[in-house]
Amino acid sequence: MNDYDELPPDDAAGFGKMLPCDISAEQSVLGSMLLSTKVINLMIATVKPESFSQPQHAVIFSAITSLYGRSTNPKIDPITVADELASTGDLAKIGGSSYLHSLVQSVPTIAHAERHAEIVRKKAGLRAVIEATTRATARAYAEKDDPDAILDDAMADLQGAAGGTGHTDTKLSVSDRWSDFLDELEAGKDPLAIDTPWRDLNDVVELKPGQLVTVGAATGGGKSLFGMNLASHVAFKRKRPALVASMEMGGSELMARLVAAEAGVDLDRLVRRKLNDHDWAKVIKVNELMGAAEDFILDDSSNLTLSKIRARLRWMASQGRPAAIVIADYLQLMSPEDGGNKNRAQEVADISRGLKVMAMEFEIPIVALAQFNRGAVGRAPLVTDFKDSSSIEQDSNVIMLLHRPLAEDGTDTGPRAGEIDVIVAKNRNGANGRIIPLIFQGHFARLSNYQHG
Repeated sequence: MNDYDELPPDDAAGFGKMLPCDISAEQSVLGSMLLSTKVINLMIATVKPESFSQPQHAVIFSAITSLYGRSTNPKIDPITVADELASTGDLAKIGGSSYLHSLVQSVPTIAHAERHAEIVRKKAGLRAVIEATTRATARAYAEKDDPDAILDDAMADLQGAAGGTGHTDTKLSVSDRWSDFLDELEAGKDPLAIDTPWRDLNDVVELKPGQLVTVGAATGGGKSLFGMNLASHVAFKRKRPALVASMEMGGSELMARLVAAEAGVDLDRLVRRKLNDHDWAKVIKVNELMGAAEDFILDDSSNLTLSKIRARLRWMASQGRPAAIVIADYLQLMSPEDGGNKNRAQEVADISRGLKVMAMEFEIPIVALAQFNRGAVGRAPLVTDFKDSSSIEQDSNVIMLLHRPLAEDGTDTGPRAGEIDVIVAKNRNGANGRIIPLIFQGHFARLSNYQHG
């Protein structure tokens, strides 16, 4: 006997049925791993500990993979795995060494191990779907949470169920990577990298999958313009899905800025809804562009959190248009995941690290806009000027600081009136310290390329 009942998992949804599982397939997978190390890599690529419906099977799977990963020449059999489980105090819980031997006896042939692992994977996916919808249903009946929050969380759970137990197609070896690398060299660029709308900046910075790119500025310093201009470039010029997650502005204000930049209409007149005939003519010219922008998502959800952005990304993927870039506006306004006892600097550090992990998870660049401390006003900014947290510097792959060279009285006058500098303060894949001048066109909600003489 063991500490776990070898029974199908209970029906949490209340449909009068047991949750999907195949105990025989689970036993065959584990038995095959005990019989031959040749199948272990394939099993690891197909299932995870949580894929097993029986808790003792998850424990055994973890013990086998732990042994396998610790040695260059692993010895995996019922005796060595029993010794491993005994060392962790789990042997009696799984039914003793006799249960391990019975697993070996349950294997008809290791040639069917891949098929049996696929059965385990699919059953686990079905259970995950049922559990996700059950949680959402229970929250809805409780009537304590906002329905949008329940839907966002349910979508994230369902996307996790769809992708969390699937096959992995990870290329890790040099031989696996070599062909793609040669293709990149021949093309002269990384085909997965995203450019910006600013040609001089592209000579210095590439936005690559998995990167956290932080763009800092003082209040009113142009960071939101930078983010919206970059997102519209990706969506309209590169025809790739883009997500702007904004706590800084609502959807109507975001749309006004977008139209101002694309149509060349004065932002103030758009915001006040005071367009003249000339303005309307310009708006009509972008009507088709805007009306077809289904892949350009502006999320102005309240209390923006990491989980909400993750849910939105999974929703976009489920619609067949996975995001190519995310703009988070702005980092210090995002809400923490829980109401713990951390101070704001610790919360911002967690958010910064979470955005970096998310960029790697979805294999896209995430551009986090961030605000400077008040002490940065009136001088060229430094990476130490970020409000609430110094961890932004270490989490970011690229840091760009925006600086407007204003006159001493704070007005946009003098020899560099109408200009803004992009200071590349950190760049893991290129030169640091470069300063790229752009034209600040606040009335059109855009930053434009500097016209060289």
